[in-house]
Amino acid sequence: MPGRRATGVSAPPGAFAYGAAAGLAADLLLGDPRRGHPVAAFGRAAGAVESLLRRDHRGWGALHTAVCVGGTAVLGALAARTVRDRPAASAALTAASVWAVVGGTTLGREARAVGGALAAGDLDVARERLPHLCGRDPQALDGPAMARAVVESVAENTSDAVVGALVWGAVAGVPGLVGFRAVNTLDAMVGHKSPTYRRFGWASARLDDLAGWPGARLTALLATVAGGDPRGAVRAWRSDAAAHPSPNAGPVEAAFAGALGVRLGGTLSYGGRVEHRPVLNGEGRAVEVADIERAVRLSRRVTWLTLAVCVAGRALAGARQRKRRHG
Repeated sequence: MPGRRATGVSAPPGAFAYGAAAGLAADLLLGDPRRGHPVAAFGRAAGAVESLLRRDHRGWGALHTAVCVGGTAVLGALAARTVRDRPAASAALTAASVWAVVGGTTLGREARAVGGALAAGDLDVARERLPHLCGRDPQALDGPAMARAVVESVAENTSDAVVGALVWGAVAGVPGLVGFRAVNTLDAMVGHKSPTYRRFGWASARLDDLAGWPGARLTALLATVAGGDPRGAVRAWRSDAAAHPSPNAGPVEAAFAGALGVRLGGTLSYGGRVEHRPVLNGEGRAVEVADIERAVRLSRRVTWLTLAVCVAGRALAGARQRKRRHG
């Protein structure tokens, strides 16, 4: 009905578009918040909850996931509800949330730091910086292997640290933004298959797979569009992605490999545990140091294309809702 007050936690029309653009601009100009980062605060809170609930049991792990993710989403919903009738405040809250949960600029900065060290031939510095990007054992990697690890990390984190958050923000506003980041962070904390977390972290890992599914496919699609070899990206995505052990990293890394014309995957080491990953885009060449910069630039193009897609999708959904309401 005309003049009806907004209900729920939906932002006013345009608030997501302006807020998301402003949040990405803040990330571009400032990078991650240097003090009091909300994601770090969430990590401390999740760790405190874990200390109370951790048992070698899937049920307790599911409770841990529900408390941490559900509590974060509820806080986001309450914050959004308080400003839902004020477009400027709603846009500002969205901007602050986007800035807090995306990490594209820091991702690019860390990738370039490793790339610069590799270009200078300083493997010790490169090994020192690599853990800022991924959990691999840097001492087990030579220069080319580190370059490959950086490109793979840029690809995967474009989906995890940027695209996935924007997708859920477009779907569910601020609760979607902060809820997705909570899921992703919790998976990094307890979702790995170590003896300690194999059962307790199962729920977090599966929820991360589910929440990351749409963002990973959009990342792969936009990497195909924005990369230098769309046919190669499609070919690698179709032929190699399913062989990857991660249902979400597989499409993203395969599409990046094809788009950049490089070969990803192969043997890697996590904390002394050796894994043999399938080769992605076997027709590509080995990764070179210069490919790190190409991957960062592709990640940036994917980021801004994601913003356009999410804004357009949210606007279309809003127009349909208004049509049904008044029809």
